[in-house]
Amino acid sequence: MAPYSPAVDDIGFLLGRVFDFDALVGTLPGHEELGTELAVSVLEEGGKFCAGVLEPLNRPADEGGCRLVDGLVSTPKGMAEAYRAFVAAGWPALSGDPEYGGQGLPHVMQILFDEMIASTNLSFGLFPGLTRGAVEAISHHGSAELKAIYLPKMTSGAWTGAMALTEAAAGTDLGLLTARAEPGEDGSFRIRGTKIFISSGDHDFGGNIIHLVLARLPDTPAGVRGISLFLVPKFLVNQDGTLGAHNTMSVGSLEHKMGIHAQPTCVMNYDGATGWLIGEPGRGLNAMFTMMNAERLLVGIQGLGIAEAATQKAAAYARERMQGRSADGSRGPVAIVEHPDVRRMLLTGRSLADASRALAVWVAIQMDIAARHPDGQVRKAADGFVALLTPVVKSAFTDFGFETAVLSQQVLGGHGYIREWGMEQYVRDVRITQIYEGTNGVQAIDLVTRKVPLEDGALTARFFDLVRHDLEAASRDMETGGIADATLQALVRLERATQRLLADRAGATAGASDYLRLFALVAFGWMWARMAAAATDGALPLHRRKRASAAFFAERILPQTLGLEQAAGAGAASLMALDADMF
Repeated sequence: MAPYSPAVDDIGFLLGRVFDFDALVGTLPGHEELGTELAVSVLEEGGKFCAGVLEPLNRPADEGGCRLVDGLVSTPKGMAEAYRAFVAAGWPALSGDPEYGGQGLPHVMQILFDEMIASTNLSFGLFPGLTRGAVEAISHHGSAELKAIYLPKMTSGAWTGAMALTEAAAGTDLGLLTARAEPGEDGSFRIRGTKIFISSGDHDFGGNIIHLVLARLPDTPAGVRGISLFLVPKFLVNQDGTLGAHNTMSVGSLEHKMGIHAQPTCVMNYDGATGWLIGEPGRGLNAMFTMMNAERLLVGIQGLGIAEAATQKAAAYARERMQGRSADGSRGPVAIVEHPDVRRMLLTGRSLADASRALAVWVAIQMDIAARHPDGQVRKAADGFVALLTPVVKSAFTDFGFETAVLSQQVLGGHGYIREWGMEQYVRDVRITQIYEGTNGVQAIDLVTRKVPLEDGALTARFFDLVRHDLEAASRDMETGGIADATLQALVRLERATQRLLADRAGATAGASDYLRLFALVAFGWMWARMAAAATDGALPLHRRKRASAAFFAERILPQTLGLEQAAGAGAASLMALDADMF
């Protein structure tokens, strides 16, 4: 298989020509010295680490897997060394808060680096990704003392993080969880219970592992209002900051999974483990969702990363594999990239991956504006857009990532089904992204029941106005009119579907998944219109590829919105017609 190549040219195109990153950072205090050139150079170095260190480890680590030895997790050969090299190079601190030793670089750069990590070693990426999410939760809700003890080490990557939510009988419905927290005399708590599916729950990298655990205090009400969040470290921390005794928590077993074999997914037992409250009692979900929302965006980027890697390798294979005759029958054998159906599969993957990256950059820009812009109203508006787009990014990017991996596997034919070619691992690994951090069905329900109705639909309307403004401008240009006009028509369908949803909120969940995909495709069309406009005067192969991909997306992908509008508005009758025992 061809080696992974970081999409540095595409990143430079997006930052420099599509989103005017130089002008953006000039409006954000603390980022004034940044610019496209510096961002691309940093990410180019990150790409070298991913391609040179993480990708060569991907297949052997998958084959070796994690093991539980005398109650301790042993990660695959080379994994601990790679992580220590990652920390030594300063990569965990890329976007971290400078107050705790972070580099303070924009979310845009972090998200693009996360894509590279996911493209080369999705299992590895969960270690720093979960740690950043835990840092977010502690930063927003932890006490000053907890921040001082834990955040510097976690920001540097010396200590890692994990989130412990799920129990055997409490998955999506966390109100059913039974883990308990008993107050101690010193202000700490004793945590008791068992959690399952705990990614990065234990490892052999060294340092501490900081678990954020949901549990119930005594005499609290049933349901989610009785849940609190606790910081529970693997090792207790001494007064001088050194690691002390092992906390009373253990790995009961490792889950045997379809994919991400190099990631230790643990059953964790907390047997009176010492923990500290994060946030207010009974407000644990509020604190945990700070971490969850960050992780949902990360998971979406994982889907993008796999889509990019799979498309690259499928295209390289298609250029080299000789099979069949040319379309006019005059030559043969020819490279399979000449066959129209192979091109359909490759262009589908490319059009989805490139649009995902562009939308990810736009969302990350909104995150940076929400965090740093001097105008409070501008910050609020940007934060609203991030909230609206979070379930779309998580669900659509991972659905499209899986679909792209399967299409890429199909391009390789029988070789795609054989382990040594690597494509089947992409299919196995990316599959979990549609499930964890809230299944994609749950994301769709969140979009239609919570996000779209925000401000009685006004937030969504503002987003649509923003999209329409760009599309109408692009539609007046001969070069971009095709993609812009097709997306404007799709936007009308999305707006009709949205009005029906807001008028019938009780029945909205029946068409939620169709609605989310419709929403995503319109957003992708918007991104393609912007990319096509930025490429109109360019002569580079990248610019030609952008224009051709935009045309393909308009003709072959956007027509899906016709059926999606109809399905989203079909109601629940056909779904609920059968009695449960007839399935």
